[in-house]
Amino acid sequence: MRTPADEEGAQPLETFLAGHPPFDSLDRYALTTLAEAATLERFFAGETVLDAFASPTVEVFVVVEGRVGLWNDADQLAGPAQERVGSGGLFGFSAMLTGQPVGPRAVALRPSTVARLPEAAVLPAFTSPGGSRFLASEVSSALHGHETPTYSVVSDLVRTEPLVVEGRRPVAEAVRAMTEHGHGYCVVRLRGGRLGLLTDRLVRERVVAGAYPLDAPVSEVVDRDPVHVAPDDSVLEAVVALLDREADYVLVTDRDGDLRGVVSPRDVVVAPGNAGAGLQEQLRRAPDAGTLAATGQRLPALLADLVRRGLGSARVLAVHSTLVDACVRRAIELVLAEHPDLPADGFTWLSIGSNGRREAVLSSDVDSAVSFADDLPPETVEAYRRAFGEVHALLGRAGLGHDRHGAAAYRREFSRTNADWRAAAQDWLDNPIKAQGAMMTSLLVDARPVWGDPGLPAVARVFGDLRAHPLTMRLLLLESLAYRARLRSVRDLLARRPETFDIKAHALLPITNIARWAALSAGTTVLPTPERLRESGSSEMLPAAQARTLAEVFEVLQGVRLQAQLDQVERGERPSDVLRLEHLSPLDRSVIASAVREVAAVQRRMDNLSAWLPAEEWAVS
Repeated sequence: MRTPADEEGAQPLETFLAGHPPFDSLDRYALTTLAEAATLERFFAGETVLDAFASPTVEVFVVVEGRVGLWNDADQLAGPAQERVGSGGLFGFSAMLTGQPVGPRAVALRPSTVARLPEAAVLPAFTSPGGSRFLASEVSSALHGHETPTYSVVSDLVRTEPLVVEGRRPVAEAVRAMTEHGHGYCVVRLRGGRLGLLTDRLVRERVVAGAYPLDAPVSEVVDRDPVHVAPDDSVLEAVVALLDREADYVLVTDRDGDLRGVVSPRDVVVAPGNAGAGLQEQLRRAPDAGTLAATGQRLPALLADLVRRGLGSARVLAVHSTLVDACVRRAIELVLAEHPDLPADGFTWLSIGSNGRREAVLSSDVDSAVSFADDLPPETVEAYRRAFGEVHALLGRAGLGHDRHGAAAYRREFSRTNADWRAAAQDWLDNPIKAQGAMMTSLLVDARPVWGDPGLPAVARVFGDLRAHPLTMRLLLLESLAYRARLRSVRDLLARRPETFDIKAHALLPITNIARWAALSAGTTVLPTPERLRESGSSEMLPAAQARTLAEVFEVLQGVRLQAQLDQVERGERPSDVLRLEHLSPLDRSVIASAVREVAAVQRRMDNLSAWLPAEEWAVS
């Protein structure tokens, strides 16, 4: 047997591995260790390299030279190879990571040299941030175009008790516990009931590098803001969370904040429901504007696939929001690269409206605002605004349009310095009639930062004392009730127009407005409409029972809206909130009619109460 280094001009195996993902994320020491543990084998054309359908493997295989055919479907072994991999191609990792006979079958298509990498030596490559990105991309590619099982939730991935230590313990003790339990992490209990996370990577970066001694309290070394997912979140959301923060692990915590488990890239590698992670990574790494635009155009197909596989509409829209955020961030990066004179840290970009609340559907505009650093000169601010016009133009090419007369970062009223935003917010609170204060307030409190220093959300705290401004409370409530829930207008009936229903204007927007007003009056800062209703619905104006009903109605209507728009796309139509009733099932029509009655009843009650109940008592439970 000969290694590549044995042949004239061949490179050492560690150098070869360093040029291919996920091994390109390893340091020199890890690469050398991996190369020393590897075994190189030569296979003739037609010879079986691996049959991981017969039994799981404890190795990963890398093609060093030649070409190998892969059969990933056990029912298609009699047909041609479904995949062909050449130099640098990797296979066998799914069977190794899961310990299950999930394939593939690999056969050399011509004389080939393959490196066999044992599990113990190769795992660091898969548990690194680069490894998690590689796994997500590989798995989503394998799933593309194939029927997959119904999605799973994060709780399905939690199989072992999480390792937990107290924050006062020394680092050495935490590391010893990690070693004894065979974990690359430990969860650390901090003061106030918060949870931190210590990982092998943090130990290397902060302890081995010398910043902290081994006898330091582990609370000083941990990541104090680890990524959290809920047990009933989809596996896709866990994958996207890992990618978004380039995290090694995510904590699984319930609504009460109790720790249920810890999930790593290894846990999610072959779990169903993670098909969007590859698209999200392609958006993040799009090399140019054309590629980003083409990738963004694939969003509707992905959403349709997630719905088809059983993912609930709320989860699908949460995934959609994450992918839109990724597209926005990459568009900003690509545009700023064309304007090197504009610093990337001079502003905070905010998604507002439905994108800010993470409730956008295919017809939603990508509304935006920007908060500039206070020390930027006026000419730089103007240059930024021109660049932001280019950002929105690129997003439009990616299928994410916006209203040119609506909220957009290139417009003066939606791009101000931090100080100007705070002053304007105070003016709107004092005089909501001035300069469309009620409308601007509604937009501002829905803002969510997606780029830069999240400074502007502090402006929303200006509205935390809304109860001290009865006139403002009254005007904001009137604004919230201005859009009435109804099925069809008298004008539509008299004009004998086709039976259509604007599900946004006549059902969803009334709920969104009530939820926003309730959140302002209660001082809660959550953004999604159902969460606003559940957290703030316990007042004289909006009792808890009615708030829960509105939250449930909103989620049901969002599901009808999403499915209707996906059907529109399938028919070759542009996604719209105006739904033709003939295209809806009898069940959906009945659901809409019932929902409108529920919302209208709440609106009538709030309207009647506002006429005789003092505004100071509206938010009192």
